[in-house]
Amino acid sequence: MLTKTMMKLSVLLLATTTALTACGGNNNSAGNSAGNTPASEAPANAPQETKKEVSFTIGYASGDPATKKAIADTVKKFTEANPNVTIKDLSETSSAAYLDWLKTKDAVGEFPDLVEMRDTEVFADAGKIVELPSDLLDLFEAPPQVDGKVWNAPLQVNAPQGIIYSKKAYADAGITELPKTYDEFIAIQEKLKTSGITPIVVGGKDIFHMGFWVNKFLIDDVYSKDPDWNSKRTAKTVSFTDANVVQGITDFKELFKNYVDKGWLSTGDNQTASILVSGKAAQLYSGTWMFTQIAEADPNFEFGFYGLPDREGNINVIGLPSPAGWSLSTEAAKDAEKTEAIKDFIRFFFAPEQYSNYLATINAIPSTKEKVTYDTSEQMQVALDLIADTNVVKSLAINNWWGDNLIPPQFRNWYYKLLQDLVVKDGDVTKYMQDADKEYDNQVKANQM
Repeated sequence: MLTKTMMKLSVLLLATTTALTACGGNNNSAGNSAGNTPASEAPANAPQETKKEVSFTIGYASGDPATKKAIADTVKKFTEANPNVTIKDLSETSSAAYLDWLKTKDAVGEFPDLVEMRDTEVFADAGKIVELPSDLLDLFEAPPQVDGKVWNAPLQVNAPQGIIYSKKAYADAGITELPKTYDEFIAIQEKLKTSGITPIVVGGKDIFHMGFWVNKFLIDDVYSKDPDWNSKRTAKTVSFTDANVVQGITDFKELFKNYVDKGWLSTGDNQTASILVSGKAAQLYSGTWMFTQIAEADPNFEFGFYGLPDREGNINVIGLPSPAGWSLSTEAAKDAEKTEAIKDFIRFFFAPEQYSNYLATINAIPSTKEKVTYDTSEQMQVALDLIADTNVVKSLAINNWWGDNLIPPQFRNWYYKLLQDLVVKDGDVTKYMQDADKEYDNQVKANQM
C-alpha cells in the first residue's frame, strides 16, 4: 500500500510579508475591490459592487492523469471562489508531444492565456510569452532565469525518477537487496525473468515516456560528467558517436531487448500503473507523480522506490531547477483585467492550502518561499532523501537545459523516435548515432536561418 507510516514533508523556507500577503489575501480580479475603505468601516446598508466578468484560457500538459486532476481541481476551486471569473481549459490528453500540441494551438489561434511552459526559451524568443509579473516574484525562491529574466511561476522543483518496484515480485524472485551497481540491477532482471514475470513495463506509446529511460542513460554516461555537453554538440566538438554516448544508448537498447514488456510500443503511460499492480510486470521506471496513481489503482499494492545506480555505483538523478512553469501569454498581457485575473489565479494556486493539495496529489517538491506541509509516503521520502543527498549528482533531461545548452526544439522527439526504431529494428548503435549527428546539425542550421 502507499504507506504504512506517514511522514510529514516540511519544507522550511523563509516567508516574507509580501509572500504571505500575496498567497493568502487577494483572490479577486482587478476592479473587484470595494474601494480603499475597510469593510468594517463601510455603511451596513452600502450596496455591494458587482464584480466584473472576466475570462481566460489555460493550457497544460495533461498526459499524466494525477497532474491533470490536481490542476483541474485547483481551477474548479478558484472559479467557485471567484464566480465572476471563467477559465476555459484547453488541455487535451493525447499521445502527441506537448511542444507539438502548443504549436498547433498557436497555429489555429488558440494559444492559452495562461500556459504551462516547458520550452521557455523557444516561446520567449518567438514573443509568445512575457516575463512573470514582478509582483509575483516574491512567491518563489530564486526561480531560474533565461537571458536574465524570470518567465515562469515554477509549479514544483524537479523531482528524481527511479525504479518503482513490486515488493511481492522481488520477494518471489528471491531478491533481498536493492542493487548497488547497474550490473547488480541487470542481475535482478534475470532473476525476475526466471521467476516468470516481465521485469519492466514501459509506456512507449507516449513519446514523452521514452525520455525516462533515455535520459537515465544520458545522465549516467554524459551529463553527470559534462553538464555542458549540449553546447559542445552544437559547436561540433563532441558527437553522438563518442564512446560515452554509444555506451549509454547500447545499454538502453539491450535493456529494452531483454527485459522490457514486448508490447511497450503500444502501451500508454496511463496504462503502466495498472500493469504494475496487476502483477503483469515487476517494475516501472518513472517519477514521483506515479505514486498516487499506483495507490489508487490498488490501495493494497506494496511497492518500493529507489534511485538506479550506474556501473560505478553512483546515483545520478534529475534534480536541478529548470525554467518551467506557469507563463503569461503576450496576448493576454495586453488585457489588464485578464492579466489581473491570471495573477489572482497564480496566487491562489500557490497559496499553502491549495498548493499543498496539488503537491500531495503528484508527490512533488514545493517551489515557493513559504512553508508548505503535507503528508507524504515512504516512497516519496526516498525521493526527498535523494534530493538532499550531496553525493547524488543532480542533472537535467536532454531538452531541459537552456542558454548555450538548449537543443533544437524538435530534436528531442525526433531522437526518442530514432531510439524506438533502433530497438524495434535491432539496429547498429553507432550507425544510428551518426544519423543523430546529421539531424542535430541540420536542425541547428535550420534554426539559425
